[in-house]
Amino acid sequence: MRTKLSQFNFELPEELIAEYPTERRDESRLMVIHRETGKIEHKVFKDMLEYFDDGDAMIFNNTKVFPARLYGRKEKTGASIEVFLLRELNNEVRLWDVLVDPARKIRVGNKLYFSDKDDNDVLIAEVVDNTTSRGRTIRFLYEGTDDEFQKELSILGNTPLPKYIKRNSEEIDRERYQTIYAKELGAVAAPTAGLHFSRELMKRLEIKGIEFAELTLHVGLGTFRSIDVEDLSKHKMDAEYFRILQDASDKVNKALKTKKQVCAVGTTSMRSIESAVSADDILKPAEGWTNKFIYPPYEFSIATSMITNFHLPKSSLYIMVNAFGGQDLMKEAYQQAIKEKYRFFSYGDAMLIL
Repeated sequence: MRTKLSQFNFELPEELIAEYPTERRDESRLMVIHRETGKIEHKVFKDMLEYFDDGDAMIFNNTKVFPARLYGRKEKTGASIEVFLLRELNNEVRLWDVLVDPARKIRVGNKLYFSDKDDNDVLIAEVVDNTTSRGRTIRFLYEGTDDEFQKELSILGNTPLPKYIKRNSEEIDRERYQTIYAKELGAVAAPTAGLHFSRELMKRLEIKGIEFAELTLHVGLGTFRSIDVEDLSKHKMDAEYFRILQDASDKVNKALKTKKQVCAVGTTSMRSIESAVSADDILKPAEGWTNKFIYPPYEFSIATSMITNFHLPKSSLYIMVNAFGGQDLMKEAYQQAIKEKYRFFSYGDAMLIL
């Protein structure tokens, strides 16, 4: 029997989509779901300490969001344009894959100017190719070092908040739309389950004996792309770069071997580890691109629990959570979340599925 997209629809009141983060990272709400019993508990995020013990492993995605949204103007006409940086194709010639808006005005050969607050032109880019209706390849005409170029981008760029958040990015987002353990620059969206971890909470987990296994998956815009096929077996995910090193594999496999918990923090961590399972169902080091789409029914190989946010209807993220937590239980959990006014999406509350 085919798994259908319409099975994952629900009515979400728009006012439940969080516009801002909670004042403290670890004080968002936490719904705890026990798969074996069906029990649902309502907690605060830092209470998650109660559910983990010495020797358990947590898998974190250490990708770092770069300020990918640039506002500039077109040469000659001075028309305002938005350029969303997707990924660097070649850092020697500063070639980038981008989305432009409004796309109809941006043609091959056009030069784009990006100015600082004093209206000085800091960066100039040339459009060198059309890739899709909104996609372009641009080359930045910049002669400084790579570090200097990245610094200019960080000054000019804006935090790439998802379109579901109906406001412009603000200064608070530079810190809060980033996990505290982010280090590998390359994501255009945050691995949002990790946003709830504070330094204090990480320290308490460490003292309790929890092992931290870090991997990298650079989250792309495909995370938010809508699914437009009813038969989920026909959906194709955008490929995203990921890397799992030997140290992370060793920590996870040790927990598995000793029958301890392995908790995937976020759907990106889950996709990464499920893309690197060995023939004997342990985690192997891996590097490359994954377009893995997880939907029910699915047999998970590594994680015994997961932390995730509350996702939008019919999204690939919500569908994966259903595969892990069970469709009936997730339906009930989401009904409770809406009734209890949990906050949804990137800056929203969290769920721990055990």
